[in-house]
Amino acid sequence: MILTAPATTRRDMLRDRLLATVDLLKQRRAAEIAEGFIDDYVELHWMEWRGGSLALTTTGENLCKHLRALLSQGDKRAGR
Repeated sequence: MILTAPATTRRDMLRDRLLATVDLLKQRRAAEIAEGFIDDYVELHWMEWRGGSLALTTTGENLCKHLRALLSQGDKRAGR
């Protein structure tokens, strides 16, 4: 049997780009966010509109914390 890696889903791609997207928002460079990403983040309840500004939801904040922790673990392992 040949095992193949599953295709990357849109959700996976959005998760992988979330930290970079948040950084762009903090730098007020929302125009550089790929088309459709903001709508998808809102649909996933990772971001929401608050008074005309885009902000992370609690779910989005927790996901960012998780992703940063994973990156930190990877950095520690690479430094061994």
